[in-house]
Amino acid sequence: MGAQLRVYKRRIKSVTATKKITKAMEMIAASRVVKAQRKVTASTPYATELTRAVTAVGTGSNTKHPLTTEPETATRSAVLLLTSDRGLAGAFNSNAIKAAEQLTARLEAEGKEVDTYIVGRRGLSHYNFRERKVVESWSGFTDEPTYADAKKVAAPLIEAIEKETAEGGVDELHIVYTEFISMMTQTAIDGRLLPLSLEEVAEEKPAKGEIPPLYDFEPSAEDVLDALLPRYVESRIYNAMLQSAASKHAATRRAMKSATDNAGDLINSLSRLANAARQAEITQEISEIVGGTAALADATAGSDK
Repeated sequence: MGAQLRVYKRRIKSVTATKKITKAMEMIAASRVVKAQRKVTASTPYATELTRAVTAVGTGSNTKHPLTTEPETATRSAVLLLTSDRGLAGAFNSNAIKAAEQLTARLEAEGKEVDTYIVGRRGLSHYNFRERKVVESWSGFTDEPTYADAKKVAAPLIEAIEKETAEGGVDELHIVYTEFISMMTQTAIDGRLLPLSLEEVAEEKPAKGEIPPLYDFEPSAEDVLDALLPRYVESRIYNAMLQSAASKHAATRRAMKSATDNAGDLINSLSRLANAARQAEITQEISEIVGGTAALADATAGSDK
């Protein structure tokens, strides 16, 4: 019985240590998600206004630019998947990977070849384990991405879409990331970055009787697009990376809170079992003492006769 009590105490000590770790990780994730959420809020206006500027150039001129013109027949697409470098975030990575696989299947069903680019060790490990081709990958900055990281990721993607498909280029650029909606809700989504759909991001139509705005471009609309569109891609990728980082921290906080609560429940359960074992041990000792006392009394009575 004593051995069983020692086992319970050892397990309680182990789970208590685990609970301290998960509680600390929960608090760290909670502080990081607030910072990441602020960065998302700060970066969104810039990305939105830059999109409007690109839209203004695209709709205010007749320039046929490869980054705003729909190809007649799209045969090759690039998919950028954003995951994290670390786990312990519930279904965060698996949901993003699942969304990327669904997008890839949909594009392949349309007869397009898909080039996959991945940010984060978790996504790369998933694809490597299944021996799926990855054109390029990046890691080491998913928890706190910077604009320089976004530029590094965007560079080969912009280069790929500017090339002809016969030279290894792509016709479309898609991105899969986890959108931060709230502390409790994060959703894995996919979207097309390029070619930019002008109809979807066009500014509000002028009111009745108003003259639509006219634009003059210096030196030319094509040169303006050449300058703006790389910034557009970088800003959208940066915003998506920030959203993904905030979502990851929120998912980690939620997962660690659940682990902490489960550890507390397990400690309570083990404590009850340990108390029951201790009571059984005490009862057994009392029974042995009473039995020994009775045997001694019987032996003493027999000797007196």
